[in-house]
Amino acid sequence: MVTLLADGGGGGSLDWSLVSAVNGLATSLPQALDSALAFLGEYGVPLGSVLLLLAAWARARRGKGAPVAVAGVLWAGLAAGMALLLNLPVRAMVQRPRPFVSHPGQLDLLMSHQANGSFASDHATFTMALAVGLLLVDRRLGLVGIALAFFEGFLRVFMGVHYPSDVLGGFALGTATVLLLAPVAMAVLTPFTHALTRTALRPLVTAPKAVRSRAARTGNPAETAPEEPPHDLAA
Repeated sequence: MVTLLADGGGGGSLDWSLVSAVNGLATSLPQALDSALAFLGEYGVPLGSVLLLLAAWARARRGKGAPVAVAGVLWAGLAAGMALLLNLPVRAMVQRPRPFVSHPGQLDLLMSHQANGSFASDHATFTMALAVGLLLVDRRLGLVGIALAFFEGFLRVFMGVHYPSDVLGGFALGTATVLLLAPVAMAVLTPFTHALTRTALRPLVTAPKAVRSRAARTGNPAETAPEEPPHDLAA
């Protein structure tokens, strides 16, 4: 299939200039720090996003409107997976070589990587989809997720495995997947979580009353009631 995006526009393109400059920072850092940042970019930040999703679920199930909030958290996770699936045909159509493939020997590749399609970044797509999904449910955790997604995007360029436009494309795909499909998803997931409250799986949706009462005594409003976005999302 015809390549729609080549090597970032050649050696003089802005895309290549940015990845070259950001990746060049690695030469001035200790090797141990480079390795640590590469590990974070490949595994650590995505895992942190997943842990953030679990924290949002734990908070959501403590509120009075827990089924709606939990449905929103569930959609954040499902949307991230769906965005990754949607990226498969995008990569197949674009067929963009990674920067270390188009510019062999000109980058400090911090971790061995497959020479598969570069656009769009799976890591950027996944972390941003989770972050935007959480933002609709829990503003505080959502903002933390956004920060993690931007850090992940920087690390993918720093590692020499993506162009900045690959990262921006992933951010756009992840955001669009969450927001465009949210009304339909919530219309399905909200009745589903409500139904779970009438089964043995109720603890997955709403915390036991003793836990909610203890949260109420702490005076933490985030634990005693869900934030407004889930109700708007369901509408």
